[in-house]
Amino acid sequence: MLSMTRKRSIGTEPTDEPTADTITDGVADQSPVDPSLGQHVRAFDMPAQGGETRRGRSRRMARRTRLHGYALFAVALFAVVIALAATNTARVKVSWLFGSSHVSLVWLVLAAAILGWLLGLLTNAALHRRTSAPRPASRP
Repeated sequence: MLSMTRKRSIGTEPTDEPTADTITDGVADQSPVDPSLGQHVRAFDMPAQGGETRRGRSRRMARRTRLHGYALFAVALFAVVIALAATNTARVKVSWLFGSSHVSLVWLVLAAAILGWLLGLLTNAALHRRTSAPRPASRP
């Protein structure tokens, strides 16, 4: 079926030549397809406008939800640390191998938390390195 839409190239004058209709091109004995029906079928089967499939969008949304959960957990943890610091302002005696010192309990708790976090990262990296798949030998 031919439509009466005019073809126009950039920099040329419009022409009155009919162009082939993309929906019904090559189908001689059938009636034209309703464009709205074609849109619904394409929207279900094909990727969205950005090239994203339904599964891809679902994964992206699940990841976003997970990241929001992590952010909420981090904010809650930070609030707990602040509350802990606000309530523990007393000075305490810390005994070392050689001697002792007096430190505010807030700084002692924060230093212990940061040291524990760093040791956890170090342990995770060491375990990941030891349990990862072997790399192929490099050729000289």
